[in-house]
Amino acid sequence: MKSRSPEPTLAEDQGSFFLPDFCEARTVLAIVLIAALLAFVLALARHSVHGAFWTELARTSAYLLWAGLLCSAVLCKARTGLARLPTRRAAAAALGLMLATVALISELVYWFGRVWADRLGTTSELFPSEHWSFLLPNLLIAGIVGSLALRYFYVANQWKRSVELEARARVKALQARIRPHFLFNSMNTIAALTRSDPSRAEEAIEDLSDLFRVSLSEARAQITMREELEVARIYQRIEQLRLGDRLRVNWRVGQLPASAIVPSLLLQPLLENAIGHGIEPLADGGTVEVTGGIDGDMLYLEVANPRAAAPGKSRTGHRMAMENIRQRLDLVFPGQSSVEIEETADHYRVRLRFPLVRGKPGVAPFQAVTG
Repeated sequence: MKSRSPEPTLAEDQGSFFLPDFCEARTVLAIVLIAALLAFVLALARHSVHGAFWTELARTSAYLLWAGLLCSAVLCKARTGLARLPTRRAAAAALGLMLATVALISELVYWFGRVWADRLGTTSELFPSEHWSFLLPNLLIAGIVGSLALRYFYVANQWKRSVELEARARVKALQARIRPHFLFNSMNTIAALTRSDPSRAEEAIEDLSDLFRVSLSEARAQITMREELEVARIYQRIEQLRLGDRLRVNWRVGQLPASAIVPSLLLQPLLENAIGHGIEPLADGGTVEVTGGIDGDMLYLEVANPRAAAPGKSRTGHRMAMENIRQRLDLVFPGQSSVEIEETADHYRVRLRFPLVRGKPGVAPFQAVTG
């Protein structure tokens, strides 16, 4: 007899739970609009039978708005507990809570109408006169609408997760393409120093080891701004050993929040291109300007360097690095990021803009360094 694998629960990942957060104002507003639309449809359907459209619309709207808001409040409070259940049991429990809430509201409305009639001696069109003909249709409608809503929430959640997983896979694939290139360049630098200056080669190996520790772990698709800047500074030190005084880097990044979360290996490829395509071909070298800061709710990173080649003749590797960065930013921040390139005969500048995502508080700001 084959043992069935247990149905996965959603407690392990609260963010993947298929039910939306009913405590959010946006979700509550959607429920109010759906209740109002449903009330209009029901009143329009009953108008041909009873002939009192506005009375029916007022009664149905008041009932459905209260029912929708109370169901939203119940699911808001129960969401944490439901997230610990397997998907099917969570859906069944959510539907049961909605039906129980609708049944309770229906009973309260009916008995309030009875008390109203007993005290005033007359019935009101706003309250039902028959018990079961009021309660059972309400439960049937709640069951149908609730089941359709839960199915919609589940399908929408699965689609969202599929899109997110595909985006993560593409980010990892793009990142996997840039890491070997970075590693090979660093190893070539170390190899060049091995014979001419073994002590400096040893320092470069230590820097490379630190760099792997900080950034090149497969589990770190996103890192803090402090770590991203540390990766770029380590790479600068490795290239400084090879180019010496020909390479100068001016860092103006004191305004960058150290705890901001960014896709890893954004700045290092820009610095690598600036050094390889701008500084190295110049006999006297030059200065790379690295600037960063906050512009409203956006972060910007800018790398500028002098160049010897005429514009439009950048090598294939340069274009591939820019396209890689552009694609990764677009996957992480779809429609919210930009990569701007300013290119002249003797100047090259790249500017990245993407949303500011705050990380853990209490991290000291990165200190601006000029070197």
